Amino acid sequence: AVEVAPELCRVEDGTAVCAVRKDAGDDPDVTDGMLVYAAVSQTARGLEIDGGEGVGRVTRAGLDQPIGAAAINSVPRRMIAAAAENVCAEYAYAGGLRIVVSIPGGEERARKTFNPALGIEGGLSVLGTSGIVEPMSEQAIVDTIAVEMRQARLAGDRLLLVPGNYGMDFVTERFPALSALPRVKISNYVGDAIDLAVMEGFAGVILVGHIGKLVKLAGGIMNTHSHTADCRMELLCAHAALCGAPQEVCAALMRQVTTDGCLAVLETAGLREPVLASLLQAIQSQLDRRGACTLPVGAILFSNEYGLLGLTAGASRLLREWEAGQENA
Repeated sequence: AVEVAPELCRVEDGTAVCAVRKDAGDDPDVTDGMLVYAAVSQTARGLEIDGGEGVGRVTRAGLDQPIGAAAINSVPRRMIAAAAENVCAEYAYAGGLRIVVSIPGGEERARKTFNPALGIEGGLSVLGTSGIVEPMSEQAIVDTIAVEMRQARLAGDRLLLVPGNYGMDFVTERFPALSALPRVKISNYVGDAIDLAVMEGFAGVILVGHIGKLVKLAGGIMNTHSHTADCRMELLCAHAALCGAPQEVCAALMRQVTTDGCLAVLETAGLREPVLASLLQAIQSQLDRRGACTLPVGAILFSNEYGLLGLTAGASRLLREWEAGQENA
């Protein structure tokens, strides 16, 4: 069990109030050091748990709580209820309780979290499960992607995945037919996002991203962060060699520091199109493998300097189907 000394305990107008200070431990976040209050008052019957100042409200479907409810998830609600019931039993209290959780300053801090994007407005979420903080920042991001994907699934069975804002902007400008589809930002977690899409039962997924990230997929690298793996130049060089690039072109590719630089080398050598075709084929193979051949999935690659670079076979097929569906709608 986790025991935390309260910062304050008092009774105000018949309501018992206590507060503890959030200790983020080895995983510091924007909530570290904040005071979390619980105000408990007597009612005729039952147990009501609600959020007060600084606790957000759910405004979109697909979250743990229904629209309009305080963003206090099921597990902490059960923990709060169990603690309250134990105290009631200890003192033979048979009436009801209203418990309001507040986090002063939570609305301001929430602007620095994923909450606004998820549809939690006005404050922070209460998500804890055990009271034990583990350094799981990456898992927190994947969990957020999972929530957004569940919400997207409510809107249909087609999905766009984008690593970040560049992908968002590119879809809007280059593929207006896709702009109405739900999009989920997945950062570097391509493999996890595909796994989640399979679990949610999507009928088709298109990944749209810069070649600097998505070229890594050709080598089966499904977490595209540089601390996991790079291999951008190595992959471009390998596929250039497969397409007949001479040694001096391969050496020039390996000296580049950006994928746009590599594209310039390939353009000069007259190899850009065949190398991109080879890479797109490899990317499609890796995406099919990760999707266990059950999820129709493809990728669209672009460059800030060169624009659209190409579509994998899966992306071309899905794009044709989706555009045809819009025309027939």
